[in-house]
Amino acid sequence: MKQSSKVKNGDTQVLPAHLRLGAQGEDVALDMLSNAGFILLDRNWRHGRLELDLVFRDGDTTVFVEVKTRKHTALGEPAQALTRAKRRALCRAASAWLAAHNAWDSPCRFDVVCIKHMGNDFYPEHYRHAFSYEPPMDSCHAPWQPW
Repeated sequence: MKQSSKVKNGDTQVLPAHLRLGAQGEDVALDMLSNAGFILLDRNWRHGRLELDLVFRDGDTTVFVEVKTRKHTALGEPAQALTRAKRRALCRAASAWLAAHNAWDSPCRFDVVCIKHMGNDFYPEHYRHAFSYEPPMDSCHAPWQPW
């Protein structure tokens, strides 16, 4: 299943402000992790209603990266948006990605990049191993993956 990006041809101007901010945050995270030696495998990968912001290779590990960007903290810190339900959805999305790419043998982890946007500046923080796989996802999946 070919996946598409939310942003077509780099045109973020047609998006609502909150989606533009999210796309800018993903750009910041992509640049930061690429500069750290991570290799991008997918961006905005979708499977039905499930989505992964960024998927990287870090050495031999597949890294599923959730990006949380906030303009101000009135809505809370970026990391607070990573609820238990969101973590479970990310686990389901990661399983779908692994199945679609026949990559079940790859060690995996979940990282989060929290970004604060103040003025014209973005302040990213990268959290490796931000959370663990939370079995059971459903009755069809065994918790064998070393997350």
